[in-house]
Amino acid sequence: MAKDETVLDLLGIDEASERIYHLALRQGAASVPVVAEQLGISHAEAEDRLDRLRGMGLVARRATEDGDYAPVDPRFALRILTDRHSDGLARIRDHIGVLADQFDAGRSSQADAPQTQVLSGADALAAWYVRLQHQAGREFLAFDRPPYVSASSNPLEPVVLDRGVSWRAIYSAASFEHEGSWEEVQRLVARGEQARATPELPLKLAIADRSVAMVSLTLEGERFDALVTESPPLVEALCQLFEFYWRSAIPVGETTGTLSRDLKTPGRRPERAPTPEEHAMLTLIGAGLKDEVIARQLGMSARTLRRRSQDLMAELGAANRFQAGAEAARRGWL
Repeated sequence: MAKDETVLDLLGIDEASERIYHLALRQGAASVPVVAEQLGISHAEAEDRLDRLRGMGLVARRATEDGDYAPVDPRFALRILTDRHSDGLARIRDHIGVLADQFDAGRSSQADAPQTQVLSGADALAAWYVRLQHQAGREFLAFDRPPYVSASSNPLEPVVLDRGVSWRAIYSAASFEHEGSWEEVQRLVARGEQARATPELPLKLAIADRSVAMVSLTLEGERFDALVTESPPLVEALCQLFEFYWRSAIPVGETTGTLSRDLKTPGRRPERAPTPEEHAMLTLIGAGLKDEVIARQLGMSARTLRRRSQDLMAELGAANRFQAGAEAARRGWL
């Protein structure tokens, strides 16, 4: 590899992993045996490095017997990574003063230092998640995505909502892949949860009262590790991450069908509000779910879903899903 090609170390990718990435780009795919042979490393190290690239969104594992890794278009994958690093560096720069105050306070009184600990195991994570719900007195923020350490339904949340706690949750598309998940979220929204949906979430997250947070360290489902922290700057950074995703996510639940200003002018026929089924379809489509998953959640066949979504897009005057979402938002349907 030429010297000027070794630039991904700025993103935390070492030279060996960058060589693997270039190999995948040139050949269109990379398998564990090929990587191990060409780099002279063990199969375990090759698989570990490929999985790290996969975790960064640079490659994707194919659903084949070989399970090889295909590169993601760098025009998108690297732009997302660099944007995330830029945002992260800006947040760190903004918190230098706060961190300095923590450092000064820690030197004078170690006993006052905020506690941060690493949890391992499904039981430990589930117990802490319940603890955070009990601890929340004002606000609870959550990223919901697989893998789950316990049953997907949360029997404690209605109790927390009844205490007057503001509960906001963002669901990934994968959250709706198991049976009955859409109905469960609808029930929670009816109880007072504010819910939104987005195609992907980078991690699992729970924050109680903006004072203590639990964030996932693993996402593969075979082992469960998380970080629990009361560190003010770290909790604040996680809150900002939540708000960033919240602003761009699609609201879940009933819509008022608010009309845009230009449609309230005299002489213009008022537009109707969407039906609950149409609102659900638009929400799940916008969250990136496949037709088969949406149909299963809404209790209809994939063929019926496609027909109804085509009728809806025709009414919205949309040629594709993106245009349908934009027009639905303009009408106040989302």
